Amino acid sequence: MTQFRPTRFEVLPTIIKNLLIINGLMFLAQNTFAGPTSSFSFEDYFALHAWQSDLYKPWQLITHMFLHGDFGHILGNMFALWMFGSILENVWGPKRFLLFYMLCGVGAAVIHLAILSYQLVPLTTEYERLLLLSKTNVSGFMEAVYNYSARHNIPLTQILADNKVSLSTPGIAPQLMDLMTTYYNKTVSTATLGASGAVFGILIAFVYLFPNTYIYIYFLFPVKAKWLGIAYFGFELYKGIQNSAGDNVARWAHVGGAVIGFILVYIWKKKGNS
Repeated sequence: MTQFRPTRFEVLPTIIKNLLIINGLMFLAQNTFAGPTSSFSFEDYFALHAWQSDLYKPWQLITHMFLHGDFGHILGNMFALWMFGSILENVWGPKRFLLFYMLCGVGAAVIHLAILSYQLVPLTTEYERLLLLSKTNVSGFMEAVYNYSARHNIPLTQILADNKVSLSTPGIAPQLMDLMTTYYNKTVSTATLGASGAVFGILIAFVYLFPNTYIYIYFLFPVKAKWLGIAYFGFELYKGIQNSAGDNVARWAHVGGAVIGFILVYIWKKKGNS
């Protein structure tokens, strides 16, 4: 089966419909409770956080899939979920599709956290050294603070100038350590949210099952699914390896979802189940 030819086709099958509703309600709740005056943060509690973060909770491996950053984020994910997921649910049925969706989302989260933990090793090691120096070696600590700030883009010079102090100000070491701790916690507690990992799994499954089906880019330009899938996966893999500063997209979650999706659909097809 290389091209999708519908027979009996539901435009909005059961699982897709319910996923759209749940994501929409969660997005509404996020924005209802957003803001500095709110006593509850959906992102802190339900978005995915690094294992090193105090905010990490096991259920976030699932709940992060139902939160989104802004309207464009949820619109893109939900459109792709409907566009490709509806076809897969019609082919597989609701139970298998839901299992596939959840496994891709959780698998993407685990792979993302594993890569993130590896990337955070230097930061964590340096922070722990800084913490030790703050208690044992004031002169070495000041130099370490300066180097730590430079490596991790902390605007230390500007902060000191704004507060009319310097590294040589008597008794400043505890305040500097508090500042470094604030930046460290902010970095390791960066939230990851969205259904993109699961959606990438769905995209790759569609590409694998129906490689010669045409997808219309911007509804105008026809491209075979296999070429679009290869290009999109290659781009995400390249961006993940590049790890560009300022890129706030969880590239490895996308790659992870695609890998898990491919493994699942490959195994199922070999067993004659898809």
